[in-house]
Amino acid sequence: MSMLNNKVAIVTGASSGIGRATALRLAAEGAAVVINARGGHALEIVAEEIRAVGGQVHAVTGDVVDPATHEALVAAAVERFGGLDIAVNNAGAVGPYAPLADIALDDWNAVLAANLTSAFLGARSQVPAMLARGGGSLVFVSTFVGTSVGIPGMAAYGASKAGLMGLVKGLTADYGARGIRANALLPGGTDTPMGGDAAQKEWAAGLHALKRIAHPDEIASAALFLASPMASFVAGSALFVDGGNAAVK
Repeated sequence: MSMLNNKVAIVTGASSGIGRATALRLAAEGAAVVINARGGHALEIVAEEIRAVGGQVHAVTGDVVDPATHEALVAAAVERFGGLDIAVNNAGAVGPYAPLADIALDDWNAVLAANLTSAFLGARSQVPAMLARGGGSLVFVSTFVGTSVGIPGMAAYGASKAGLMGLVKGLTADYGARGIRANALLPGGTDTPMGGDAAQKEWAAGLHALKRIAHPDEIASAALFLASPMASFVAGSALFVDGGNAAVK
């Protein structure tokens, strides 16, 4: 398949879960991918998976809370593959589970940095490179938590992820007329390391109308849609990929 032939994509948090599945899916559709995570060994395993099927990939280790990481990712996209068309800003952190009044300020700030400030830093670096190509697609991986429902002990996580919708709308207002589409992807419970243990995943399944959680490939398919020409008139939106979770609350 070649939906993304001649396109260049960045995927953060690509060493496992949704990020890994998305990187593999974009590469399978013909995109050259620059992948990122903090752990170099796990990231290189994903890179080898992509190379093994003939894909083009470059790995950049680094923390998304550091502006230099995003600068390095964009530089790699431009220098190695000629530009940047797609960015899936997926990396994030859950943070501590605690009622709001018990959350330390340092923990609050760390969660917002990992989930919201990192998205701002990514977009700030990615937008100029996309404008140089005449436009592009920014995808921010949010969640149903904090948007359609609150979950006990997850106020910081929910607030940081819900804030991505404000970022998406602002980017759309600023750059939509210049060819940049910004959208948020809102997964439901997904079978990833961040999704908790078996008991937590079983509990999460019960929240969804489909009574199961997603496989990472299902979320990657939705990311592909937003990144691809199929979504050419989709901008400033929140795409729920949550097994009907929001519909049955």
